[in-house]
Amino acid sequence: MAQKIKDQIISTEYSEIMQKNYIDYAMSVIVARALPDVRDGLKPVQRRTLYDMSELGIRHDRPYRKCARIVGDTMGKYHPHGDSSIYDSLVVMAQGFKKGAVLVDGHGNFGSIEGDGAAAMRYTEARLSKITEEAFLADLDKDTVDFIPNFDETEREPEVLPVRIPNFLINGSEGIAVGMATSTPPHNLSEVIEAEKAYLKNRDISTEELLTIVQGPDFPTGGTIVNKDDLLSIYETGEGRIRLRGKVNIEDAKGGKQNLVVTEIPYTMIGAGIGKFMSDVANLVETKKTADIADISNQSDKDGMRIVIELKKGADPENIMNLLFQKTRLEDTFSVNMLAVSNGRPETMGLRQILANHVGFLYEVNTRKYSALLNKDQERREIEEGLIKAVDVIDIIIAALRGSKSRADAKNCLITGDTSKIRFRRPEDELLAQNFAFTEKQADAILDMRLHRLIGLEIEALIKEHDETLKRIAEYEDLLSSSDSMSKAIIRDLDKFKKEYGTGRKTEIINAGAAVFTEKPIEEMDVYFLLDRFGYAHTVDTSTFERNEEAARAENRYCIPVKNTGKIMIFTASGMVHAVKVLDVPFGKFRDKGKPIDNISNFDSSKENFVFIDSLENIVRSKLLFLSRGAFGKVVDGAEFDVSKRSVSATGLQDGDEVMLITPLSYETRQILLQTGKGFFLRFALEEIPEKKKGAVGVRTMKLSDGDRLEEAYLMNFADERTIEYMGKEIPLTYVKNTHRDGKGTKIRV
Repeated sequence: MAQKIKDQIISTEYSEIMQKNYIDYAMSVIVARALPDVRDGLKPVQRRTLYDMSELGIRHDRPYRKCARIVGDTMGKYHPHGDSSIYDSLVVMAQGFKKGAVLVDGHGNFGSIEGDGAAAMRYTEARLSKITEEAFLADLDKDTVDFIPNFDETEREPEVLPVRIPNFLINGSEGIAVGMATSTPPHNLSEVIEAEKAYLKNRDISTEELLTIVQGPDFPTGGTIVNKDDLLSIYETGEGRIRLRGKVNIEDAKGGKQNLVVTEIPYTMIGAGIGKFMSDVANLVETKKTADIADISNQSDKDGMRIVIELKKGADPENIMNLLFQKTRLEDTFSVNMLAVSNGRPETMGLRQILANHVGFLYEVNTRKYSALLNKDQERREIEEGLIKAVDVIDIIIAALRGSKSRADAKNCLITGDTSKIRFRRPEDELLAQNFAFTEKQADAILDMRLHRLIGLEIEALIKEHDETLKRIAEYEDLLSSSDSMSKAIIRDLDKFKKEYGTGRKTEIINAGAAVFTEKPIEEMDVYFLLDRFGYAHTVDTSTFERNEEAARAENRYCIPVKNTGKIMIFTASGMVHAVKVLDVPFGKFRDKGKPIDNISNFDSSKENFVFIDSLENIVRSKLLFLSRGAFGKVVDGAEFDVSKRSVSATGLQDGDEVMLITPLSYETRQILLQTGKGFFLRFALEEIPEKKKGAVGVRTMKLSDGDRLEEAYLMNFADERTIEYMGKEIPLTYVKNTHRDGKGTKIRV
């Protein structure tokens, strides 16, 4: 037994098994779920949904049916992957703002261009659109495509729909597979059909020549493509980036003002992108990128897109428009990757390859279609010839029928002329009946024929019908034997669809450079930066500050003179410095509340504490002394903090240490007196603290005992007469003996 089990064990490399299984899984997702087939331009879920609707008889001229019914039937018969994927694909096929040709006629709430979702499938209804019936499903009964078993082999479904227009280009496609994605933009139906006709007439036509017909993508949302020169490369390789802009009109408003009105949006802005665009415009005002926008509102309705941006008087609308193109999704990129399943494998194709694939598919479909029609008409011809022949000997046939005991005897007589089992009243009729030589199909048709067909007019109609049948047979044989005739038939078919469903182009295609926004020069002025004890900041002009100086200094922690074009630098105990553009600080009246400093800088009041705040203009002209609680110090050239980043490290710190003091040094400052929490004092020359870079930790200025730390530092000259209060006693600064840096200091006992 053990030997038998051992013989059944297969030894193999684990990585090989994983690789094989993953590739199988990936190909299953690619071919059976995520990517469209280049022949019909449909993903499996779309194909199955449309076929199921056809099977349910939900035609364009019949009543709508509940989407829940369609989804449930599709899932049960053809697509066992969950109802949400089926309903989502059904919704997208009904949304005119996403598809070049709407394939499903939806009734109810199927979502909006602004990103509103469709109602639940129990509330919505749908039916096939007319173009879907005529161009996608019309020839399924003519053996045009192969049918394959469904997932449980209880039904059969088409491998591909016999789509008679290049749907892969017309409706485009987006999907994410395993390790690859497709992103094909929609195109204009009329242009694509004309391009396919051009390819049918000249198989050597170049992509450049095709682009004189297909100008480029034609998005349902309109807009303007602004990199026309890049399209040739995109359509040759099937990959690239399209720069797409919305369309903006300038309208006059009351009071001599002007408004910018967005009437068409980039295709990529569909959905949440519209709300994001409006938020981005508001953010441009809040961050002071522009002061010329007064308001923005979405006035879109069923008649079309209308987003109104109200401008202040004197604003330059062209300049603001360029700002919107530059800073918002009003100009966006659409990444093109025309990837589809071709001959059972994924392939990225250019325009010529896509047209070649569809033309080849059309030849195959039409060959199978006309072969089926030819076989059918050949059978009809056989029957019609039999009926016409029967009319001439109808009396003999009736005599044979009257003398027959069964249908089988009568049929045998009509086919072979055997009269042995038939009793004729007149011998001459029997002799004539022995000459019968009808085919089996003709015999069945004669036996099934009704007597009214013997009326003279009916006989004439039969002869006329036979002539029509012969004419059609000749036509089908010509089509099947001549490539030129087949091409002309396909072109006639394409012309019919273009005439009935073609529309004008919506997307304009031009060449345009990058949008350039010219900022208005800011009038430089002196202001005061005020930061109150609650962390709210604002600026006032100098005259306002001077009128309220006493109150201002009493109510605010910091009152700093600065240029409105300058920066305020916030140094924190954690060793960071945060830059705040003065233009980002609200400017107003003295009693204005302002904004929290957290909101206009990277400073976080919940985690950080102020140590020093000053204007960058003052700082770059100074040398800054840094002292930490751990008694490390250094001097830094203020110019090192003139950086473009909003936040940088101002100093290095050891673990557990924090900045105690940052102060600019003056030429009069010669000495420093340090005081610790345990009452040790150390006085030494300031020049003993070296100048270092901002990233350095610095040098030790004083030896601290365990648990002790710096509490105060006093800058002084040699004969400073100031006194400090310690333990309730006044102590002159010069009381402490002058020594050197890195000493333990003197313990003062009171």
